Amino acid sequence: MQKLGEGEGSMTKEEFWLSSHPVLSTDRNFHVFLEYDQDLSVRWKNTKEMFGGFFKILFTGVKEVDDFFEQENDFLINYYNRIKDSCVKADKMTSSHKNVADDYIHTAACLHSLALEEPTVIKKYLLKVAELFEKLMKVEGGISSDEDLKLTELLRYYMLNIEAAKDLLHRCTKALTDYEKSNKALDKAQFKEQRCQLSKSAKEELINFKRKKVAAFRKNLIEMSELEIKHARNSVSLLQSCIDLFENN
Repeated sequence: MQKLGEGEGSMTKEEFWLSSHPVLSTDRNFHVFLEYDQDLSVRWKNTKEMFGGFFKILFTGVKEVDDFFEQENDFLINYYNRIKDSCVKADKMTSSHKNVADDYIHTAACLHSLALEEPTVIKKYLLKVAELFEKLMKVEGGISSDEDLKLTELLRYYMLNIEAAKDLLHRCTKALTDYEKSNKALDKAQFKEQRCQLSKSAKEELINFKRKKVAAFRKNLIEMSELEIKHARNSVSLLQSCIDLFENN
């Protein structure tokens, strides 16, 4: 159908009939289609293009009237990218611990099966080692759950939370621009006062967002570290008790 836009010289009888259809002949979208002379083949934008386009649209026509908001704009873009990258890595770390836990339970099952075919003396040791792996599996599962709760979920939360900060920045910069356009007739001192009040309120919200973010990450990272130490001590204790049992026998 794209040949319809290339001129009447290449149009067939059927194409003439189609273009003179009583409905299509008055359809504005169809007229635009006939006049379109570029390639109709398109593809979906990838994530990078969509994300970059979002910010381009977000700040189009909005002049940064304050250095603070311009810096916040750069910070939020960089912050989101870093949080996203950290979230991907945290997911991989959590999955690794889950895989280790799965390996432990499979090893324990194999040792149990092997113990059924061995003499009584060896059977006792095999069952003890199988029990050790079962306990270590629970420890690894706990590590995976704690990391997911204290780190990965926090990162996901702030990937969503940052949207509110971006929206605030957009509203503030657009409002300041609108003030400039609509209040040219006002006294300059009055306009300056309105602008300062709006800027102060937005700055306080953005600074409060940063403060809460730092406090939340500090709290969760400390709690996760304490849990990691607890799990590590538990693992060492289990291994040491198993070694002591073998040495005493």
